[in-house]
Amino acid sequence: MLEDGKLYIGTSRKPDDTINKGEYLDLKFGNRHGLVTGATGTGKTVTLQVLAESFSNAGVPVFCADVKGDLSGIGAIGEAKDWVTKRAEQIGFTDFAFQEFPVIFWDLYGEKGHRVRTTMSEMGPLLLSRLMSATDAQEGVINIAFKIADEGGLPLLDLKDFQAMLTYMGENATELSNKYGFISKASVGSIQRELLILEQQGAKNFFGEPALKISDIMRTTRDGRGAISVLAADKLMMNPRLYGTFLLWLMSELFEELPEVGDPDKPKLVFFFDEAHLLFNDAPKVLIERVEQVVRLIRSKGVGVYFVTQNPLDVPETVLAQLGNRVQHALRAYTPREQKAVKTAADTFRPNPDFDCATVITNLGTGEALVSTLEGKGSPSMVERTLIRPPSSRAGPLTEVERTNVMKISPVAGLYDEDFDRESAYELLAKRAARATQQAEASREAEEAPPPTTPGGSGWTLPGFGNDSAPAEPKPKARSGYQRETVAEAAMKSVARTVASSLGRALVRGILGSLKR
Repeated sequence: MLEDGKLYIGTSRKPDDTINKGEYLDLKFGNRHGLVTGATGTGKTVTLQVLAESFSNAGVPVFCADVKGDLSGIGAIGEAKDWVTKRAEQIGFTDFAFQEFPVIFWDLYGEKGHRVRTTMSEMGPLLLSRLMSATDAQEGVINIAFKIADEGGLPLLDLKDFQAMLTYMGENATELSNKYGFISKASVGSIQRELLILEQQGAKNFFGEPALKISDIMRTTRDGRGAISVLAADKLMMNPRLYGTFLLWLMSELFEELPEVGDPDKPKLVFFFDEAHLLFNDAPKVLIERVEQVVRLIRSKGVGVYFVTQNPLDVPETVLAQLGNRVQHALRAYTPREQKAVKTAADTFRPNPDFDCATVITNLGTGEALVSTLEGKGSPSMVERTLIRPPSSRAGPLTEVERTNVMKISPVAGLYDEDFDRESAYELLAKRAARATQQAEASREAEEAPPPTTPGGSGWTLPGFGNDSAPAEPKPKARSGYQRETVAEAAMKSVARTVASSLGRALVRGILGSLKR
């Protein structure tokens, strides 16, 4: 429900359990980011669904991940279930109405949505290193590979392109080390093995073309509602590192592509990170620092980022400090870490004299949450114990037939469903190697051919009769250790010439290593 530029979240209760007031998220503060936390089964998914619906009705496009598979129901009209109608009555939601929303389904595997791809060049060395759990030495080699590709006009689009580049680097490690720094053949081999693992885990589906255009997740409908992009992540969660890296790449693409807009009346896009702990688990310090930078700066691009996770401790403090709008569902406090999480969550709210946050957090019922949003000049509101409003769309998954029908009428139908493999690093390196082989064969044939006879002479002499022509110069013997230029060396020189001619027009990469357009 949109009222005076505000999104209705739910209704707070007084200590005697009577209705207090409606709790809203001011639309102009929607790009100040947010946090939705709570234990399993406390109502986080419904809260995410309610926020997505509200932003959509306000004309704001939404991108979110469907980890459990039940968020797809946002594309179907709601049903009058007992708990839905009861919840609406409890909070005095008199103008509640069921509704369906404009949804675009996406899937890295192309099974439950339109294919999502990006190229290795667009992802960049930092995120690829994160995806591969690369060591410092391996990360250095990956950076060199991207440097050579960027400078040499060798597009790295899919896994086979990067594999070809690594093979080339391994064969010419000594020569390339002189220019770019030490390249260990052992590190190259380790990266190649990691690539094989990635391919088996399904990353082959993710890297390639046509790459996802950011504009396709920022669509609005003719009636002014924002499209809700839902990423099918139930299968993707089997490879959590790919899931986390993909979402980080998408956020970095938004940061690099969108123009500065300052503080708009409403966000240009709202981005939900479900299972947010997967973004930061075992992440190197440099990556966390850059994520913090992006979260802090992307606000001025009009993008709101909302992290959804079970425990507030899952999000680093430096990132947590950027999240102004908070919805805290119930937490359990059985272990010392969980007790610390309850205290951390309670301390982040502006206190309410009517109750103790730390006590209430452990006693919240399903669908209840402590809510605090930004208001006035951007200060947090006093925390209130709130019963979250019911969703207007279906609280449950779509059937396969319903999902297929939604995809058929999708505005991106047919744009991403077929692979496209254009000429890239794999083909270019293969061509150069073939050209070098032909040149080597031509040189060998020229050396092995018999010398031409000299015109005007017989080509032989008799003792005492002199020679018909000047004596031929003796052919010098080959020096010990001399070897003819190999095919690999010829290919390397060909690439080096291309690199040299390309200096000054190398591609520029952004804060998370993705390409600046």
